[in-house]
Amino acid sequence: MSWEDNVRKVVPYVAGEQPKNQDVIKLNTNENPYPPAPKVAEVIKGFDYDILRKYPDPDVSALVDALAKHHGLDREQVFVGVGSDDVLAISFLTFFNSGKPVLFPDVTYSFYDVWADLYRIPYEDQPLDQNLSIRKEDYFKENGGIIIANPNAPTGVASERSVYEEIIRANPDSVVIIDEAYVDFGGDSCVPLIEKYDNLLVVQTFSKSRSMAGMRIGYAMGSKKLIQYLNDVKFSFNSYTMDTIAIAAGVASVEDEAYFAETTAKVVATRERTKRELARLGFVFPDSRTNFVFATHKTVPAQEIFDALRANKIYVRHWNKPRIANYLRISIGTDEEMDKVLVFLGKYLGTAEK
Repeated sequence: MSWEDNVRKVVPYVAGEQPKNQDVIKLNTNENPYPPAPKVAEVIKGFDYDILRKYPDPDVSALVDALAKHHGLDREQVFVGVGSDDVLAISFLTFFNSGKPVLFPDVTYSFYDVWADLYRIPYEDQPLDQNLSIRKEDYFKENGGIIIANPNAPTGVASERSVYEEIIRANPDSVVIIDEAYVDFGGDSCVPLIEKYDNLLVVQTFSKSRSMAGMRIGYAMGSKKLIQYLNDVKFSFNSYTMDTIAIAAGVASVEDEAYFAETTAKVVATRERTKRELARLGFVFPDSRTNFVFATHKTVPAQEIFDALRANKIYVRHWNKPRIANYLRISIGTDEEMDKVLVFLGKYLGTAEK
């Protein structure tokens, strides 16, 4: 018997590589290629650093109020955390305690099973269909909770809101979490369903569409009762989760709606062009509604393409996992970056297929 016998052992989540060399085309972690809103820059440049000697507002009131106004909700229906990973981890800890298995897709965000293992929560993978879409019927059974990303990652596939409403309605005794990290790029948000279902929690993030992955801001929206339970757990864990600069920058981002709309539209336009060009080069992929494309080539293995791209300082994401080992997830960069990627792929694939 040793102290190690009492350690909580888990297999940790593996994040996308963050290369130290900045002289690369980085398309492996779904970061936005455009900078945060100009109002964010103004806030940070003019920030009164003397405030930092004091603790931040534990209620994150300014940001909660801004988000509530943005989504047409009451402030008691919004919960803020340090990135959506923080929000989701707290949600697992708060809501998935029945001892029954939590349900989520077999191909999805790979942090879900990590949290389940960390908190000793049983879970069951529900297989996506041959088109990498969820089957709503898989979630019409006894469970201890449900979490589904819409649009899904890493597949990029989105389902209509009506599909999720059926799942939520069929599970009144479970909390259903819809992870909407990519919804601003063309997904159908479930936020309008919050007033109808008190067991629905919708989670969003500033990391993708708001270009603030480095600031770590995520939030959840739901019934007042759900949000109160989340806050109870948060304040039992860490009262001061969000720093003062992040709160101010987050408010500025929410208030700069025109810039948000402009940059998301640019990413979507580049995505659609990239999809057309990838198809021309022999790639096939599900229809993406995110800021990435999940693609496999008809003849050249994904690992081979991944290695060739990396050797030429182009970083994309590859998982050696069942069902998706022959896919690459390619984040959408600027038009200039995507042009370079497409030109390289055209030359490389032309040689590889001969």
